[in-house]
Amino acid sequence: MKELNIGRILTQHRHKRSITQDALAEYMGVSKASVSKWETGATYPDITLLPRLASFFNISMDELMGYEPQMTKEEIRRLCRQLAYDFSTKPFHEVMERCREITKKYFSCAPLLFQIGSLYVNHCELSETPRQTLAVLEEALKLFTRVKEESDDVSLKDQALNMESFCLLRLGRNLEVIDLLANRTFLRMAPEPLLSEAFQMSGAVMEARQILQAGIYQIVLELLNLLIPYMALCPKDEASFEETCRRTLAIADTFHLQTLHPGILLNVYLSTAQEYLKRQNKEKALDLLELYAKLAVSDIYPLRLKGDSYFTLLDSWLEEHLPLGCSLPREESMVRKSMIEALTKSPVFAELFEEKRFVEIVRILKDHRRNNL
Repeated sequence: MKELNIGRILTQHRHKRSITQDALAEYMGVSKASVSKWETGATYPDITLLPRLASFFNISMDELMGYEPQMTKEEIRRLCRQLAYDFSTKPFHEVMERCREITKKYFSCAPLLFQIGSLYVNHCELSETPRQTLAVLEEALKLFTRVKEESDDVSLKDQALNMESFCLLRLGRNLEVIDLLANRTFLRMAPEPLLSEAFQMSGAVMEARQILQAGIYQIVLELLNLLIPYMALCPKDEASFEETCRRTLAIADTFHLQTLHPGILLNVYLSTAQEYLKRQNKEKALDLLELYAKLAVSDIYPLRLKGDSYFTLLDSWLEEHLPLGCSLPREESMVRKSMIEALTKSPVFAELFEEKRFVEIVRILKDHRRNNL
């Protein structure tokens, strides 16, 4: 909820009805000075007088106190974009305190709590110590759990469940993830074909095409997000692993992810390089890391979700349906920094730190970041 604004609201409604302070004071059985203090915010009306005040102006108690438990979609977007910027420019603890104040005021606004939790997950590594990072993840976990338990939005509840599971994994509580997810039914029946047909029957052909584009886009990203961890679980034989890599990169190439969603493609390159390195194939790992660096310093900025020459109707769908629209949850400066740290702080790549090609890759990324500060 927002701060109490009884004084402003009393003044607004009194002027709207051309009522004097004397008249209101007489009705309420108090002095004119008391009404004046209410309106200036020097004091608040006694709690027993609030129902009579609301009745006098024919408004609800919530309206009288300026109680607004929910934020609009646009308000959430503006706030979260600002908080993402603050995380990249201000002391971490300062922004965290601001986030905590906001969650207290809007603790019943599930969409906002979900986005605040997402901000925590995306910025927890800014904490001063590993212990503090885990504490931030615990805070995020509590927000996602509340959203899952309190929200009436089925889609938001599912997203909160997934983020709750993500936090639990990061916290090392894998058995709780199994308890949460193992018994769920994962039979997928995409609603987009049915919705598209309904739009067509209504004569809304453009909407029918748009919803199918959105469905294809989401399924492509979901497929890649399944293939990336599957690489690590491929049998030891090289054929199975190589085929998984080939199919993953083929999907990325077919759907032009270098322009459609470079963030996902960067993750594909990075994850595939890690798996090659685990299989003692340094050359292929370095080949993929060079592709990673080349993409990271290419003309992909400003980073945002968007369509392309094939997904021509996607931009407006993303802007309308995603909580943050086409914006990402982290500022570009943070993204560029994370691109470097994904290489320099990962123990998987430690054996490459002295390799000439690896050193050059890191130099390219650092120069790019420095030139864009």
